[in-house]
Amino acid sequence: MSKPQNPIQMAVIGAAHGIKGEVRVKSYTGDPLALDDYGPLYTEDGRAFTILNIRMQKDMAVVRFKGVNDRSAAEALTGTALFVDRDMLPEDLEDEEFYHADLIGLDAVDLEEAPIGKIMAVHNFGGGDILEIARTTRSTVLVPFTKAAVPLVDVLAGKVQVDPVSAGLVDTDDEDDPEDRKAVDKRPRGPKSAGGNR
Repeated sequence: MSKPQNPIQMAVIGAAHGIKGEVRVKSYTGDPLALDDYGPLYTEDGRAFTILNIRMQKDMAVVRFKGVNDRSAAEALTGTALFVDRDMLPEDLEDEEFYHADLIGLDAVDLEEAPIGKIMAVHNFGGGDILEIARTTRSTVLVPFTKAAVPLVDVLAGKVQVDPVSAGLVDTDDEDDPEDRKAVDKRPRGPKSAGGNR
């Protein structure tokens, strides 16, 4: 396979490990050892890396790549992002699971289907997944990726439906009774291999 046409980042190479060319790798798969299941991994410029050996040491994968035989070669790879093509990812997701990469580019609409904007990125700063939406007014907003704020995700239709009140996109009167407001469901979404599950 050549350079991925629709690249999905699977890992990033960290520091060299030992003197024989091994490197520490931060994997974005649910099981770090599953990184070996995707065949060659590619850099942004199209270089291919084949895993010869992968093992866990504490919470970090330690990998030996074909052609990386000493510490200096391993050190030169520090910070290198590794990708596969989107077609290599399994399609057997459970209900309410999504790959973050599949959400990027979807249209965001409100409950009446009026356009809000387009999803530009999915972030997670430690409190759950957040959608970054570029609004039609050229500004951007951050929306919690919860069931209350985003009640509908339809990847095939190319859209997500956002509840503007639960997403915090509209002002509410301070005098409103808090019990009248919808409770926010704090469950994160997305598959574990892509950063979370719904």
